[in-house]
Amino acid sequence: MSNEIARKHPLAGTRMSGADVIIQVLADEGVDTVFGYSGGAILPTYDAIFRYNEGKGEQPEEQVKLIVPANEQGAGFMAAGYARASGKVGVFMVTSGPGATNTVTPIRDCMADSIPVVALTGQVGTSAMGTDAFQEAPIVNIMGSCAKHVFLVTDPSKLEATIRTAFEVARSGRPGPVVVDLPKDVQNWIGEYQGEGLLEIRGYRQRMESLRAAKLSERKCRQFFDMLQRSSRPLIYAGGGVISGEAARELREFSETWQIPVVTTLMGLGAVDTTSDLSLHMLGMHGAAFANYAVEDCDFLIAVGARFDDRVAARAEQFAPLAEHVAHIDIDAAEIGKVKMVDWAHVGEAGRSLRQLIDYGREQRIDIEHAPWVEHVRALKQRHAWNYDRESDLIQPHYVIEELNKLTDGRAIIATGVGQHQMWAAQYFDFREPRLWLTSGSMGTMGFGLPAAIGAAFACPDKIVIDVDGDGSIRMNLGEMETVTTYDLPVKVLLLNNLGDGMVRQWQKLYFEDRFSGSDKSLHRKDFVKAAESDGFPFVRRVSDKAELVSALKDFVEAKGPAFLEVMIDADAGVYPMVGPGMTYKQMVTGDHIASRDEGAEREKVRLDQSSAF
Repeated sequence: MSNEIARKHPLAGTRMSGADVIIQVLADEGVDTVFGYSGGAILPTYDAIFRYNEGKGEQPEEQVKLIVPANEQGAGFMAAGYARASGKVGVFMVTSGPGATNTVTPIRDCMADSIPVVALTGQVGTSAMGTDAFQEAPIVNIMGSCAKHVFLVTDPSKLEATIRTAFEVARSGRPGPVVVDLPKDVQNWIGEYQGEGLLEIRGYRQRMESLRAAKLSERKCRQFFDMLQRSSRPLIYAGGGVISGEAARELREFSETWQIPVVTTLMGLGAVDTTSDLSLHMLGMHGAAFANYAVEDCDFLIAVGARFDDRVAARAEQFAPLAEHVAHIDIDAAEIGKVKMVDWAHVGEAGRSLRQLIDYGREQRIDIEHAPWVEHVRALKQRHAWNYDRESDLIQPHYVIEELNKLTDGRAIIATGVGQHQMWAAQYFDFREPRLWLTSGSMGTMGFGLPAAIGAAFACPDKIVIDVDGDGSIRMNLGEMETVTTYDLPVKVLLLNNLGDGMVRQWQKLYFEDRFSGSDKSLHRKDFVKAAESDGFPFVRRVSDKAELVSALKDFVEAKGPAFLEVMIDADAGVYPMVGPGMTYKQMVTGDHIASRDEGAEREKVRLDQSSAF
């Protein structure tokens, strides 16, 4: 052991098992929580956690918490919730075979939403691989098309560097999930801990260094501001890349400096304070009518960390139809021009890129007046505001979220399942900061909300964490109710129960002539209140009377420890606005309670003189 190595890490040169190496690297990477379900092929590493924590007995704050879920998919979504809420890499650990294959969905979910997690999967011994041994599964093949990268460790001398590199890959560039497959004999190997070292992935590191060093030239800055100065109706279209890239502060400063309104994607909620005058909340299939109308009206679209996906731009050629210029900033070069052609683009980190534009604009004393456009946008927000049937005697889900939002003031962490309740939550909650909104965006994975909320509760113990769920979605991972109470987490579960898969029914009403195949009679017997009570929730309540709702919500929010509130909502309540699949914003259906735009008057005002009307 050289003195140089000893100075770098106090344990360098210490002989330890491969399992101990794994846990030590996790600790070195700052991991404080691991979510996982045990099994034979991963037991050596589970035992290493026990022994590591035993060695930190006098320093419990340095221990690695091991959180055991009801199943492996829950572990994956807990790690994802932890990562989404904290910005750190989430970690989960499962055994081989079915344990590993049960995590395919959370791995793909994290890949689709660019969430940094590291999954450690047990594997049969190297000598048994390929023999169809007990609980063997070809994880490299299965996960290869789902993850950002998959490592199979067959050389134990490279184990330490592999685990450390997995964290580097997960968090760098466009974040994503990395899987490390760990044969049992590699976990049992004995060798020296180095305390440093990474795998040789030169091409990847060169690309990452290029991204970090990417700088907007003076010429490109000038081109951007030339377009902005010629514009009278600029609009920022911000996506989840602003959140994952920690660029919310720069985005807000950029928007406020030149008074440019902002629409966000579902994944971008919280990138700007939704209560701000410049915020137009969410655009897209179920976005605000006023947000979609602003997209229709803008003459310069500035996309930041967004990818023009089909829920936003189903007809890309008709998205932002009056935009004379489209600019795009993204960390992933593959997204530039993939869906919509742009006039100006920069591949780089969102925050750094926006900072360079801000600095250039200030140095050049660029002062642009957009007051008429901002006033027009403000009028859109008033005229086409969110709305629903406020006179109904039945409990409207929008009303539930609206009242809960008053109590949380846009400062709670909101996790959701997938379905109508997800969209109502996105529409009617405020998000004053980034990382308060946790939802399965691209994959749309039912069962995501509850385990994600659990992960967030471990990541942010000082924040209120609420899982807004539906009766169909929560069933997918209902076993995690017990995980909440096992660890006495102050997670609050709000169940909006409409006795079925509401979003499926809505589509069947709209597109399948009311043929409710599979959504009319199935799975109505569950008594969720009894289920919550049996799992030990100290606060459990069901509300079916509208007059009781506000007081019940107040008690729910103020309850100490785990809380469960089921609200029986109007089964026929729909999610509006809605832009049908393959349709444009001109064809948006606003429903019976949101004012639609008069195509003759208001749009004509925009078209009369695109250069000076605003």
